[in-house]
Amino acid sequence: MTQRDAKIGIVGGAGPYAGLDLAQKLLQQTIAKTDQDYLPTLLISTPGLIEDRTDFLLGVNENNPADAIYNNLRDLEKLGATVAGIACNTAHAPEIRNVFLEKLKNSKSKLKLVDMISETADFLSNACPEVNIVGVLSTIGTWKAGFYPTLLEKYGFNVITLNEKEQQHLHNEALFNPLYGIKVQAYPVSAQAREALIEGVNNLKKKGAQAIILGCTEIPIGIPERVLGNTYCVDPGLVLARTLIREFCNEKLLPWNWNEK
Repeated sequence: MTQRDAKIGIVGGAGPYAGLDLAQKLLQQTIAKTDQDYLPTLLISTPGLIEDRTDFLLGVNENNPADAIYNNLRDLEKLGATVAGIACNTAHAPEIRNVFLEKLKNSKSKLKLVDMISETADFLSNACPEVNIVGVLSTIGTWKAGFYPTLLEKYGFNVITLNEKEQQHLHNEALFNPLYGIKVQAYPVSAQAREALIEGVNNLKKKGAQAIILGCTEIPIGIPERVLGNTYCVDPGLVLARTLIREFCNEKLLPWNWNEK
């Protein structure tokens, strides 16, 4: 395959709005003056095939979503993707990620898969050198898996999360409420979902958070701000988009600016 034929790949569908949001951020972070200046991108979104990540991690569903994610990655590679990312934080839990990584290894895949979680930790360390205390907003699955605190503590950060009651409220109201959660209503985000998200942010700020990782790919749809008050809001999906551009064609990457949305 020539570089001309190469493409960026996105595994969407986990959930559907997250994949769409990542594709949009790829466009927003690309230096371009014409249609032809944008980077070739493939988005596969098969939400009906990817089991709920939190349900799997909590033992509600024994079917590992890693299998469908692996199939999507292989399909992207067959279609010409040379670098890819998964638009889902919870899918990076070791119980899921290790399975599709092993499958990729066994298939002798040459696809470069970006690790959104480690890239987010790197970004936070470099872009916020004055930050010591980091909060994490996420799904219950990511909260329970604990991979963000485990990694961030290796970078020297003190990490705080919501307590169980606060976490349940954020998950059930902001994200998964069947009437107004972001999973069902994202454009525009409902006032109720936004309120639940801001409540989560404020709970972490009260505990001392200087920066907050928006650790579910739908959360930044409801909190597009990069800074709230004096607290940095770090969007892993945005970090992933920028990393995909950097890995594919670094000269196309826009300079970082905290003051933009």
